[in-house]
Amino acid sequence: MKKQPEIIFEDDDIIVVNKPPFYLTVPDRYAPEKNNLYAWLNKKYGKVFIVHRLDKETSGILVFAKNENAHRDLSRKFEARTVKKIYLTLLDGIVHHDEGEIDKPIILHRNGHRMVVSKDGKPSVTLYRVTDRFKGFSLVEAQIKTGRMHQIRIHFESVGYPLAVDGIYGRREAFYLSEVKKKKYRIGKDQEESPLIKRVILHAYKLSFVHPTSGDEMNFEAPLPKDFSAVIKQLDKWGR
Repeated sequence: MKKQPEIIFEDDDIIVVNKPPFYLTVPDRYAPEKNNLYAWLNKKYGKVFIVHRLDKETSGILVFAKNENAHRDLSRKFEARTVKKIYLTLLDGIVHHDEGEIDKPIILHRNGHRMVVSKDGKPSVTLYRVTDRFKGFSLVEAQIKTGRMHQIRIHFESVGYPLAVDGIYGRREAFYLSEVKKKKYRIGKDQEESPLIKRVILHAYKLSFVHPTSGDEMNFEAPLPKDFSAVIKQLDKWGR
């Protein structure tokens, strides 16, 4: 059974949700019956308003508005880039700088399926901080100052450190325990290895913003989902 979204916080104005991976933020254009947060929240609360989105495979924190005033206020904050959004991701390769900034304009490729770095693109800035290093991989916090499509994925790919699992910009579509344990990995003769994670390895970890009504600073954090956490546990055990 697919994991359900988790309500982290709610009041009269906002709903903060932890989105599981493979759960849509909004209805699919061609298959609106697929599970999506917008429909799930509308059924639970009545009319809700979309403030921002996460890709289907990306897990983590989203905020929705319960009324038009809150929606207008939060949308302005996102547009003004006063909302702090921090993601966790695992990168392919050992990033030697403890922190840094990627400032590269990006634009949608003419095929319409991926972003590319281009002087004709929109300004895009990603700040990053390495939180741990393993053999061949780096765990990184990424703060996006702009919210472009696939920004984190294309930015890290452009500097030689693609996400460890990313079917479009990376080098693998899934991550297996055998890659970490190497020769120590054993499997039965007729068994087939299942991946630890088979999606873009990206999690919207922290979200901070000023409440649209009270003016209070709101800070939220969502723990890593099971698949991402499993990869880190195995790297911690076998990949040092």
